[in-house]
Amino acid sequence: MRHIGSLLICGLTLCGAASSQQTRQEVTRNENPAEDARPNSGKVPDAYAITSEFRRIVIVRVKYKADLLAGIESIVAQQKVKNAVFLSALGSVRNYRVHVVANRDFPSKDLFVQDPTAPADIIGMNGYVVNGRVHAHISLASGDKAFGGHLESGTNVFTFAVVTLGVLPDDVDLSKVDDKTYR
Repeated sequence: MRHIGSLLICGLTLCGAASSQQTRQEVTRNENPAEDARPNSGKVPDAYAITSEFRRIVIVRVKYKADLLAGIESIVAQQKVKNAVFLSALGSVRNYRVHVVANRDFPSKDLFVQDPTAPADIIGMNGYVVNGRVHAHISLASGDKAFGGHLESGTNVFTFAVVTLGVLPDDVDLSKVDDKTYR
């Protein structure tokens, strides 16, 4: 009987460990099939430049166990940041949730990857705040690999996280920088 109890405890422990492993889910973004099928427009340049100067620098610090994306979003709203560029980031996370591109043709597919038990160092972050909306990509490192992707809610801070934003003037038009239909 004692042996059965030990097996039961061991089995429950393994079930708990299995449920907290990395998960992956692919999602097809097919909001507008006609738009996805549309070819590139000759009216849209292959590349273009937006020039500006920074109005100010905002340094965001997010504490232990706080959701990293929610922390950034709250400071962006509090500081009334309309447009900004991510300049740097450092710190660590207790777990992560990101998504990465999963295909090469439209409709686009995203692969959501999360690990509720995997700590990692933040080795960088880049992206933009576009009309008050945060579009952040994070680079993480563990003991044996570096990885990253589009930062998602559910990435929780370990020691701390510090993110530096270069705030641009409100009249800078960033509306097309992350618009996949502008092609």
